[in-house]
Amino acid sequence: MTAPLTPPHQPQPNDPWQAPPSGSHLLHPEQPGPDERSAELRQAAVVAAVLTVAGIGLGLLWLWLAPRVPLVSDDTAVFLKNSEGEEAIGADGTFVLLALAFGLVSAAVVFLLRRRGGIPLVVGLALGGLLGSLLAWGIGTWLGPTSDVVAHAKEVGKGVTFDAPLELHAVGAAMLAWPIAAMIVHLGLTALFGPRDPEPEWAGSYGTPQAEPGHGTAFGPAPGAPAEPGAEDGRPERP
Repeated sequence: MTAPLTPPHQPQPNDPWQAPPSGSHLLHPEQPGPDERSAELRQAAVVAAVLTVAGIGLGLLWLWLAPRVPLVSDDTAVFLKNSEGEEAIGADGTFVLLALAFGLVSAAVVFLLRRRGGIPLVVGLALGGLLGSLLAWGIGTWLGPTSDVVAHAKEVGKGVTFDAPLELHAVGAAMLAWPIAAMIVHLGLTALFGPRDPEPEWAGSYGTPQAEPGHGTAFGPAPGAPAEPGAEDGRPERP
């Protein structure tokens, strides 16, 4: 009777069906630590503050480029000089187009400086764009023509054309144009040119078992190894 090649109740060392060793799981990318998370929050706060200040530029450009709505008075009421004019719609469109351009540029600059994404950074872009739009709206209306139309009409006199206050009618679309454009552009740049996460690796190997010298694999004896007694006719050896 020949002795078994492996002790009973112990799997062969190269058995591909044996239970995986402890710790044989997918290696996930490392999660950011507290210091890195704090740095991301600081960067997001800086981005939000810078974009808020940039709203001053948006407001000045809007004040400069937006078409004026002409008004005229006859000493009893104030009328639109051109009732079919589209200057009021043009003011809203100018603000939205400028806000979209600011969102595109701000997202591109932040990506070039940071070269990666992250939820805090995207939130900083959105919050900064929203606050910058609010500041631009306030600056444009504050520095533009006065909102006291009656006093302005009395000041210029009867039949004299003057400009209406600079206003936004589609306030929601105007305020969201910058933050939405910034988020979409930044996410797109991150998806196209951002760093890729490392591919997961297996800690345990489940490949084809390697044959040891003088021993067979889990599927049969090694080529050229002597056959066990009784293996020629397929009958097990009896003691």
